[in-house]
Amino acid sequence: MENLVKKMVNAHTGEIKALLWSFLYFFFLLSTYYMLQPLRDAMGIEGGTKNLSWLFIATFLATLITAPFQAALVARLPRIRFIPVVYLFLVANMLIFWFLLRTHVAPVVVARAFFVWITVFSVFTVSVFWSFMSDIYSAEQSKRLFGFIGAGGSIGSILGPVLTRQLVGPIGVANLLLVASLLLIAAVVSANRLEGAAAEAQAATPGFKAASAGRQKHAVGGGMFDGFALLFKSPYLGGIGLWVFLLSLAGTFLYLLQADVVSAAAGDAAGRTKIFATIAQWVGILSLLVQLLATGRIISKIGTGAAAALLPLVFVMGFIALAVSPVLLVVASFQALQRATNFGVANLARESLWTVVSREEKFKAKNIIDGAVFRAADAVNAWLQKLLAALLSQPVLALVTAGIAGGWFVLSLALGRSQERKARQLAAEAAEAAAAK
Repeated sequence: MENLVKKMVNAHTGEIKALLWSFLYFFFLLSTYYMLQPLRDAMGIEGGTKNLSWLFIATFLATLITAPFQAALVARLPRIRFIPVVYLFLVANMLIFWFLLRTHVAPVVVARAFFVWITVFSVFTVSVFWSFMSDIYSAEQSKRLFGFIGAGGSIGSILGPVLTRQLVGPIGVANLLLVASLLLIAAVVSANRLEGAAAEAQAATPGFKAASAGRQKHAVGGGMFDGFALLFKSPYLGGIGLWVFLLSLAGTFLYLLQADVVSAAAGDAAGRTKIFATIAQWVGILSLLVQLLATGRIISKIGTGAAAALLPLVFVMGFIALAVSPVLLVVASFQALQRATNFGVANLARESLWTVVSREEKFKAKNIIDGAVFRAADAVNAWLQKLLAALLSQPVLALVTAGIAGGWFVLSLALGRSQERKARQLAAEAAEAAAAK
């Protein structure tokens, strides 16, 4: 296994064990989420596509309320305890929804609540995962290794929809939550094993020692609202927040268009679930191919900023295509391509941006950007799309969005330059500290 990994990734011997546990951690995590995502999308339509804008607002409020509680936990609990506590709490939530769905209590209300919850779930689980990764791996390691780690998530994103499509008929919608709970517990086990592997790697690999020595045993400290202050003080974090806002704008406009097209193409929840599961399955396949064959080479060769800029470039081209032909095939192809580019390259480049900031920024401000900022953007952009759709024809709106994505492309390049400067500064400070010793 070590030789195989070395052939695929430019990994050092001391990194292999931690790298494989990172891979499995992300695999189980995204298997869980992508089992539930088609169910979330189907339930979002359950109350009518016109109510999706209100669900985005509810999601924003939920992430805004929960973000300080996550910050309070990370301030008081060491990393080795914080992560299992968060994930096992979410397992308990899934069991509650399983009971409500089995007993058919207020199905429309439960469907809307589940839509909000699963979105918050994705923020918590994935944001915590990447905070963990940026706390373990250095900026240099992230360029080499994040592609392989992301491939674990992509395999999970393939397995999740396959499980949903194969099991939704035999066991029913509600029991999918029991299977997802088991997968999330497996992610907790992998995270715990990763802690041990990272501790072993500290002695063998300089990058690990510089990035994570002793951090698993120490809480971040500070207050539960510190993340908001950190976000407003740093232009670098503000730029990442703007990047996320523009991602939300483009993604929300595409998502709402997709909901209308799929709603017209399928008449019931089961049919819609299968369509969404098929799209998610192809996203996983494309992401995996990119991550295994190209991600490390792309980011290393063109840099973090240019790699992040590939996603807005796809949105520019995709919305131009939608302006010409807004049909199910085009929407599904565009959705699969942009999500594959996001998960295959751009998202990994964006996560690499966090390797050069402080631990408080990683575990407190990052959650706010990934959660409250992103969902506030969802809510704002959902209403903005509704307003623009009333004023503009669909082709014109698509072209306007393509123009906005062009500005997003420029921002990506600027963030990449800032990350490189910060990485050089950290390397110089580490060298000075080593020389002083």
